[in-house]
Amino acid sequence: MRASKIALVALSLLLAGCGGDSGAQSPGAGSDGEASEPAGQTSGVTSGQETVTIEASGGESVEVRVEIADDEGEMARGLMGRTALAEDAGMLFVYPEERELSFWMKDTLIPLSIAFMDAEGRIVDIQEMKALDDRPPHYTSAEPARYALEANEGFFDERGVNVGDRARLPV
Repeated sequence: MRASKIALVALSLLLAGCGGDSGAQSPGAGSDGEASEPAGQTSGVTSGQETVTIEASGGESVEVRVEIADDEGEMARGLMGRTALAEDAGMLFVYPEERELSFWMKDTLIPLSIAFMDAEGRIVDIQEMKALDDRPPHYTSAEPARYALEANEGFFDERGVNVGDRARLPV
């Protein structure tokens, strides 16, 4: 009985620390989930890089080297603790189905832009996120989304990427 109480308290603390809102909270760019940089790395994407290619409205292809976060641990860490992100790098969060996604910037040291995408890779929303912004309201997708792509602040705007553009995803 005592062991189950301890386990229940530990689980409650873990869930409270994640800041999730009834399962709708998505970790990410400091939204409960930024991935911690391995020791000694501060410039962005780690091993296992993939590429997301966005067909921007202006006719150009925009490539982003991404680290993929597709499990709870990776999503919870997101880009937390990183001090820099390479200019053409980011993190792609992959969810099992479309839903409203919500991110925050807890322990995320760099400002980021986030593009929310539906199951077909169509960008449904783009937002700018402030570093260390862990107070509600969180950064929530305007429409249900299955993917979220975080990059440096201003990344999408500077490259002419808009809502409605499509991305080819490595997943």
